[in-house]
Amino acid sequence: MSDGLPTAILQKRERLIERIKAYGSVLVAVSGGVDSGVLLKAATLALGPERAQGVCLAGDIFPAREHTVAEQMAAEHGLTLRVLNLSPIDEETFKNNPVDRCYHCKTYLFTQLVDTARAEGFAAVLEGTNLDDLGDHRPGMRAVQELGVQSPLRDAELHKSEIRAIARDWGLGNWDEPSAACLASRVPFDNPIDRESLARIDKGEEYLIHTWGLRCVRVRYDGMTARIETTVEDLPRLVESEAREAILAEFERLGFRFVALDLKGYRTGSLNP
Repeated sequence: MSDGLPTAILQKRERLIERIKAYGSVLVAVSGGVDSGVLLKAATLALGPERAQGVCLAGDIFPAREHTVAEQMAAEHGLTLRVLNLSPIDEETFKNNPVDRCYHCKTYLFTQLVDTARAEGFAAVLEGTNLDDLGDHRPGMRAVQELGVQSPLRDAELHKSEIRAIARDWGLGNWDEPSAACLASRVPFDNPIDRESLARIDKGEEYLIHTWGLRCVRVRYDGMTARIETTVEDLPRLVESEAREAILAEFERLGFRFVALDLKGYRTGSLNP
């Protein structure tokens, strides 16, 4: 292992690997984000690619680009990864989008993973919560605890910046990727969620990322208005006439009635209470 990291981070990384070794065999819930990428890499180093396997969740609520990033990372680093299509969109409570929507969503998703782990003989299911996540509105953590899903990054007291440093040291290509979140997080609480809205949001974000080169972007949608969040540095070029007219045309084509640019800029959890 590299000695290019500060001693404190190296010690935490070793603590993470030793903790994972103690499970014996694990399924790791994987997104395209850096947290779960580091977790799967650490699990593979601890247990080998047969006893440490990643499961990338795909479906209506996940941005399409996430599992593409996850699959590329797994291929480059010899990590075992499968894609599992799951969607809580048909669950009535999820569709109604209450403030604790994340709890019901995580209960649905992790129940499937826990059942899969039991059926295939894996001792534990791991997920990528880190120490910085504990200060946010995250009702899904209750589901994680109730189902006995393990959070080794948090247990190793790793912060997001430290996880990014480890990912960079290991050569993970997504080490500086913005934080990921499910598409349902773009819909204000108590506004109903449907497949059409989530697909519209995903296509809008894909367009902004690939056509205009935005890295941090969210399209918040209340059923009428698409509110675009991006970094403050990127705001000026989106209101230049060429960009503004092109974005308006594309978003109207996607079915958004109104299009707005959030002058506060991108921030995670902006719809949280």
